[in-house]
Amino acid sequence: MTSQLNVSDGDAVRAVLEGNREMYRVLVRRYQDTLYQHAIRMVGEADDAADIVQRALVNGFEKLGRCRDPEKVGGWLFRIMSNLCKDFLKSPRREDLSIEGASATVIGRANPEGDLEQGELRSMVRRALDELNAEQREAFVLKHLEGRSYDEMSELLGVSKSALKMRVLRAREELQIMLRVYQ
Repeated sequence: MTSQLNVSDGDAVRAVLEGNREMYRVLVRRYQDTLYQHAIRMVGEADDAADIVQRALVNGFEKLGRCRDPEKVGGWLFRIMSNLCKDFLKSPRREDLSIEGASATVIGRANPEGDLEQGELRSMVRRALDELNAEQREAFVLKHLEGRSYDEMSELLGVSKSALKMRVLRAREELQIMLRVYQ
């Protein structure tokens, strides 16, 4: 098992393609948490994020032969998951869902008024993020919530750095406007 953990992404992909299906578990363990963290920031609900990540990993397994660069399978899986998040956000059934359940409450804190204000602020930001188009939301989440560089973002999404900078700028501008409206 230890030797499997030290295997490169490319070697793991090649082993899976040669019939060693167990090696896909190495890739799942390596990337599932990162994929989930991004998915939950994109869709706002843990169950939906978990479903999306599971579908992305299954799709990745089924289409692994299409991965052009096995050494960059993590970015390839991320793009699959990213596209599933965007599809989810565009789906008509999503518009009927409430995001109010997304903010956690803390019980037994010394400052309940401050907690209430923080919860309200989180709720306003979540609503504003939900209003952004999927591309702007994704760029904003990657840059400001996950702290990724534009180089990393470009690698993950297959989009130019200048386009990503523009998306982040537009997202910031729209969020500022929406947050003023919500107050």
